[in-house]
Amino acid sequence: MESTRVDRWLWAVRLTKTRSDAAAACKGGHVRVNDRPAKPATTVSPGDHVRARVGDTTRIVEVVKVIQKRVGAADASTCLIDHTPPPPPVTAIAAPVARRDRGAGRPTKRERRVLDKFRTGEL
Repeated sequence: MESTRVDRWLWAVRLTKTRSDAAAACKGGHVRVNDRPAKPATTVSPGDHVRARVGDTTRIVEVVKVIQKRVGAADASTCLIDHTPPPPPVTAIAAPVARRDRGAGRPTKRERRVLDKFRTGEL
């Protein structure tokens, strides 16, 4: 077995949950093989680089071994080399959110002015 369909391979190595999800990603233009847009029937072989946007992340993997059947996670990880860069560090500094107690009703005119100043950054 020298090559297989890209949608089948993405499903077999557990990058997507279902094969139809993999095919939909290909049709939507979220999968590239060797920097070319891939259709679901595009073939992949060992040495190819596959870039797939899965959820919110873009995974960049290299095909090491071609498989057609879904296997366990330990076996699937041996079929690819992950070249995905690590995600940027999340900064813990976030702007405080103005919240009112539940059931407190509409804000008064004074509270609205304070909220508007807070939102525009005047406070």
